[in-house]
Amino acid sequence: MIIALDGMGGDFAPQEPVKGAVEAVKEYGVSIILTGPKEVLEEELKKYEYDPEKIEILDAREVITLNESPVLGIRRKKDSSLRRAMDLVKEGKADAVVSAGSTGAILAGGLLVIGRIKGVDRAALAALMPGKNGPFMVIDLGANAEVKPSNLVEFAKMGTAYFESLKGIKNPKVGLINIGGEEEKGNELTKAAYQLLKAEEGIHFVGNVEPREITDGDVEILVCDGFTGNVVLKMYEGVVKNLMSMIKGAMMSTTRGKIGGALVKPSLKEFMRKNDYKEEGGASLLGVDGIVIKAHGTSDARAFKNAIRQAKNFYDRDYLEKFKGNLK
Repeated sequence: MIIALDGMGGDFAPQEPVKGAVEAVKEYGVSIILTGPKEVLEEELKKYEYDPEKIEILDAREVITLNESPVLGIRRKKDSSLRRAMDLVKEGKADAVVSAGSTGAILAGGLLVIGRIKGVDRAALAALMPGKNGPFMVIDLGANAEVKPSNLVEFAKMGTAYFESLKGIKNPKVGLINIGGEEEKGNELTKAAYQLLKAEEGIHFVGNVEPREITDGDVEILVCDGFTGNVVLKMYEGVVKNLMSMIKGAMMSTTRGKIGGALVKPSLKEFMRKNDYKEEGGASLLGVDGIVIKAHGTSDARAFKNAIRQAKNFYDRDYLEKFKGNLK
């Protein structure tokens, strides 16, 4: 399998993408094409020992920044590291693309370069998160700030196809993120979407899910507009981070707490590992005709390695063809 990795995407590029690529090649046996300025990437690669036949550099002289129009960036900067990575997938020279660059540019590239799967109106970002009773997916996480009720039905279908294709879970439960559990709660979007989801055959709609119930993990797929989804994602990350910091502070404030902290430290570390975005790797851009993984902007080498692993899992399980079949 060949993965196109945007070597200039993310807050810590090119150091972390390059290191993650080296680790992924050693651990997963994939081949990687790094896109970006050749001399910059070569300088980073000199720091590591790796199989030179497994990592190739595609020289790309431009970078799409966070403060420019994503669509114009993809269209005009054809020699950017992200655009070249997308081109590789479109041309069949790579099987997947991984980038921690601009979410908007990744979405634009997925739509304008790789293209949507036939019959899909809106592509959406989706990611698995750890819940108390099992992992759950939120879709959309930021690709579409404004949607129509019918788009939420489409997200539900894509989420269902994902779970059936990749997780082997038949008839996964679908919930609509809302401010209350009652059918009549919400704004015009959610109330209209509720009725469409309830009437839609082929999905297991269980009704509204309030924010406090999201992390229970009892509902596998949670649909919402991208604005709401992005708020949920960042709130979730912030709560986990601050909760652990608060627990650590409380434990270290007394001698008794320090002793107790030493006893529970292994359990807390395991909790943090399970709730760390770096373990999952990234969000999937569902609905495009290729494997596109959006890694977190603050990804380190471990996060890039896991995003590459995620792309490999999609490829090994013939995700695209099963996904298309399940969407019919």
